[in-house]
Amino acid sequence: MVRKDIVEFKKTLPNNITLVAATKYLTSEEMKDFLKAGINNFGENRVDAFLEKYKDLKDEDIIWHFIGHLQRNKALKVLDKIEYLHSLDSLELAKLIDKNAKKPLKCFVEISINLEESKNGVPFYEAESFFEQLLKYKNVQVVGLMMMAVKNADDLSLKEQFKKLRELRDNLEKKFNISLPYLSMGMSDDYQEAILEGATHIRLGRILLQ
Repeated sequence: MVRKDIVEFKKTLPNNITLVAATKYLTSEEMKDFLKAGINNFGENRVDAFLEKYKDLKDEDIIWHFIGHLQRNKALKVLDKIEYLHSLDSLELAKLIDKNAKKPLKCFVEISINLEESKNGVPFYEAESFFEQLLKYKNVQVVGLMMMAVKNADDLSLKEQFKKLRELRDNLEKKFNISLPYLSMGMSDDYQEAILEGATHIRLGRILLQ
């Protein structure tokens, strides 16, 4: 159930922050409560659930983000239904998007800052060589970087992790003379630290519920 003070909670966020409501545990009906509260950026991380909610809410004014790992064998089902992909993590997926998207898709490159085996993403030390290849694909509109912090990290560690992504973004902009305006980082447990280090998009789930 959506928290009762959702409108007040939203006011605590800086104006330049895009709140992406993670809908993993929400029904289509519950998502309508977010819409009533003025939240219309939704992030789903499972293709089947996304397709169901997309169909249920097709008449609503929604900006759809796909925030989970996108398997290439399912990618074609969502490409032309989402505005943003937060989890571009391979050249194979980029190639598939480039070949099949009807228009350029706004993408965040997912970076593995901490090199955790259980998480996806381009290892941070391979980011430059990844971008050298990626920028050839005209239907892949790279708008920024995305990361997931280590769970249960202390504030200092979180600061360092988020700072590392921001600095990587700055370096990539200089090296390739490109603009990467967005940083998708920060979830329910660490979004405040992420905002302090330059996040533009925060992906919140549990904290929006009661």
